[in-house]
Amino acid sequence: MVVLSPAIGLFAQSQYAGSAACKTCHPALYDRWSKTRMANVVRDPKIHPDAIIPDLSKPNPLVKFTKDDIAFVYGSKWKQRYFTKKGDDYYPLGAQWDVTHQVWRPYMVAPNTDWWVPFYPADNMQRPTGPLCDGCHSVNYNVQTKAVTEWNVGCEKCHGPGAAHVRQPSQTNVVNPARLNAVQATNVCLQCHSQGQPLTNPINGKYYDWPVGFEVGKDLKDYWKLEEHKLGEQSFTHFADGTAHKNRMQGNDFVQSVMYTHGISCQSCHDVHGTENNADLLKPANVMCLECHGPTSPNGPRAATIEAHTHHKAGTPGNECVSCHMPKIEPEISDVNIRSHTFRFVTPRETEALKVPNACNVCHTDKSTKWAGDALQNWSTVSPWRMQ
Repeated sequence: MVVLSPAIGLFAQSQYAGSAACKTCHPALYDRWSKTRMANVVRDPKIHPDAIIPDLSKPNPLVKFTKDDIAFVYGSKWKQRYFTKKGDDYYPLGAQWDVTHQVWRPYMVAPNTDWWVPFYPADNMQRPTGPLCDGCHSVNYNVQTKAVTEWNVGCEKCHGPGAAHVRQPSQTNVVNPARLNAVQATNVCLQCHSQGQPLTNPINGKYYDWPVGFEVGKDLKDYWKLEEHKLGEQSFTHFADGTAHKNRMQGNDFVQSVMYTHGISCQSCHDVHGTENNADLLKPANVMCLECHGPTSPNGPRAATIEAHTHHKAGTPGNECVSCHMPKIEPEISDVNIRSHTFRFVTPRETEALKVPNACNVCHTDKSTKWAGDALQNWSTVSPWRMQ
């Protein structure tokens, strides 16, 4: 176990300024970012009364807390969770809101799921969010004092400590992920969008589920290891083929992809400062993909037209690149899934052999995997050997 001196800590050498300090020189970027989910994932309902999505005045047997018990609201797109404050830490309350279905669901991390569960009692009020959540939901979380520079994914979460840059702006005293190589640029996102464990654990008697000590400008592999997986076996974190089996594992997926090996990074497709597109994509999904892929591109696809490649009509979901190469198969909450990021087409035969969902049956829910596999065998542009 690592014991840290309060005078040293893991962040003592870095000086942070907070996102508000960036607004002076970067007002347009700041304005866009301030409206993103990154900037608003954690909200105080006393400051933002509209942060709580469900109507807490309506009784529900799962909801054993009131608005006054909520110190922080977490999330707004897929699910919303609620943290209460006890002492100098926060703890998750026992119900979460399913945004898609507009219903309450219980919240308690079950046994035989996340790796850290055996190290904490089966009681939400003994599972503080500091070690288990807050490192990714804040900037500069201090494991000694439990203080943060700011809550949410602020500028310095991706650009590194910025106090020196604020005092004397220069390209040399702040990190711009756009100037990093593809591996390091992707690591900016992997620090939170991956499932893994810190290399050092426990710290001061607590097990942490985020890369304690890492900040952009350092090397993530010195602080973090990705969750291991044995091919052929399905686990809580992975399907048998290695595809992620839970949410927030885009990084685990992406580092397996051909895109990653060819130097594509998260920033090639996303702009976390905010865009008008879903998932902060630089452009709508199909437009984004077809900038590098297309019938005349050496990157493929190998077909005369996109419709000939997809065997679906233009304007239909089946003709969207992400429908087949980024299917919604990774569990988020209940039956709500999010898109995979391996960019690999999973065949129906793999579904039969490995139980990993395939894109065909994600859409054609009334059909069998055999039907999907047989259909693909009749596509002249698809190798029959890949479908076996």
